[in-house]
Amino acid sequence: MFNIKEKRTASPELLQKAKQELSNIISNVRGVNFVMACSTDGFELASIHKRDHYNNGKLAAVSSSILAMVSAFTQEIHLTGCQSITLDAENGKAILSSVPAKNHPMIIVALADKDVLLGQLLYALKNSNNAILKADLADDD
Repeated sequence: MFNIKEKRTASPELLQKAKQELSNIISNVRGVNFVMACSTDGFELASIHKRDHYNNGKLAAVSSSILAMVSAFTQEIHLTGCQSITLDAENGKAILSSVPAKNHPMIIVALADKDVLLGQLLYALKNSNNAILKADLADDD
């Protein structure tokens, strides 16, 4: 009657694709120690780590809150389509990358060493985002 989609969670195939993309990032970019895909409402979907086990639930919740604050900020300064946020600290870097999938939008969080090649990491994140977007569209069928 109202054509409401009952499918709230991502399919196992989409989650598997996300995990595969996380694995590609951590395997192919030297210095990346942790990657996680989480929903935009703050729940962990998949994660892989080399060292430093984090509280993934808290990290997912905080990441979604940061994305919401940055979205509000970018609207105020008339920027559209925020794709990533880079945090540069004394002992490492954190990248939050938006995956604006139509059916199941996500955030990819990558934690890396201070000396990570930032361009290489951003390129890998962009490729992974595109692959997940493509899988999300296929999941729509």
